[in-house]
Amino acid sequence: MLWLYRILYLPALLVMSPAYLRRMRKRGGYGGKFTQRFGAHDGLSAKRPGVRRVWLQAVSVGEVLAIAPLIEALTSAGHSTGSGPERSRAGNVEIYLTTTTSTGYRLALERYGKVTIGIGYFPLDWWLFSQRAWRKITPDLVILTEGERWPEHIHQAAMRGVPVVCINARLSDRSYRRLRAWRGAARLTLDGITRLLPSSAQDESRFLELGFPRERLQTTGSIKLDVTIPPLTEAEKSQLRRELGLPAGLVLMGSSTWPGEEAALLDALRLVRGRGEACSLLIVPRHAERRPEIEQLMAASGLRFHFRTSGAATGEMDVAVADTTGEMRRLLQLADLVFVGKSLPPHTEGQTPVEAAALEKPILFGPGMGNFRLIARDLISRGAAIEVADAAALGARAAELLPDASRRAELAAAAGQWHRENAGAVDRTLTVIRAELAKLG
Repeated sequence: MLWLYRILYLPALLVMSPAYLRRMRKRGGYGGKFTQRFGAHDGLSAKRPGVRRVWLQAVSVGEVLAIAPLIEALTSAGHSTGSGPERSRAGNVEIYLTTTTSTGYRLALERYGKVTIGIGYFPLDWWLFSQRAWRKITPDLVILTEGERWPEHIHQAAMRGVPVVCINARLSDRSYRRLRAWRGAARLTLDGITRLLPSSAQDESRFLELGFPRERLQTTGSIKLDVTIPPLTEAEKSQLRRELGLPAGLVLMGSSTWPGEEAALLDALRLVRGRGEACSLLIVPRHAERRPEIEQLMAASGLRFHFRTSGAATGEMDVAVADTTGEMRRLLQLADLVFVGKSLPPHTEGQTPVEAAALEKPILFGPGMGNFRLIARDLISRGAAIEVADAAALGARAAELLPDASRRAELAAAAGQWHRENAGAVDRTLTVIRAELAKLG
């Protein structure tokens, strides 16, 4: 089966490469690091005796943010007062972090450049590319996040006797259906994994059904639920509002929006204002490179708008667009009502509502929350979030909730309680990782 995967991978890559290159050019940011996608991970020093090297893969921004407590815990023991790679080697664990997207890479470099031995791009999962990267990185332990179960990568680990731990492991509905229909693919993506740590009981049952051994399976929950967000002071909030051009009054926020959802939020803003409420709109698009498209929409709206990357606003705006990366947790603290993106039709996968819940914000999302289905269902059942069927329903609910401070407070309190009750995944995950490191001697 592995050889079939190897044979088919290159033709599939060639077919997909035009779209991939267009997306890469649009997003930008790869620069001279693009050769790492072909395994050219140069510049890493030789491993030192007694220091275990961990190769940690976090695909994009959400995962890069979520792994912060793991990196801190694994690299904190025995730190020296130095900086950069020397500091990260002071303990008995050093981390080489890879990511897949340019936005994830930039954020990883900013957040973890001083506590890892390097930040790189994950190699394309073909035999020679993966083998080349493995020879350069030479890890003692591999950690994969969420859905990152690459057959060649896992095979290279198995060949070298390197344990593989999959954390926050999940299966989307689509992946589950495909793997059930093609059991050979399930074996290809699961064989060779040492420990699999599902993020929910449902994911655990799915992995069991696909044949993963129960004794190597442990549901730890999602480390994304353990998020701790430093609160902004009132002065910091006021400063941030001024920079964005947000006037006094309520703020409706679109979190990680996708095409079509910005227009729905503009309609919601008009409806709210039409009912006499002082309200502005804060949009945080999932992909900052969509600025030209969003700017065209804003220009046609007739509203005053400001883009975060243009610098500080020079006056009061109707709409602020935060076309930046890594600011979501700060920006959420300005919101009075949060809509979670990628959830209105035709979108079906959804973005995470966890940060909004952790900050005790009232939450709205559409029916398309496939990647966070259980979380969304739980939030709704706990009275912590409301599902809206479409763009019209989004506007109606926003117009209903924004004037109703007591109802918003009920939703916010329920969200905060839900978040507190779902804590602990980081500690459970670290226990498993440390046990695997201990086995290495």
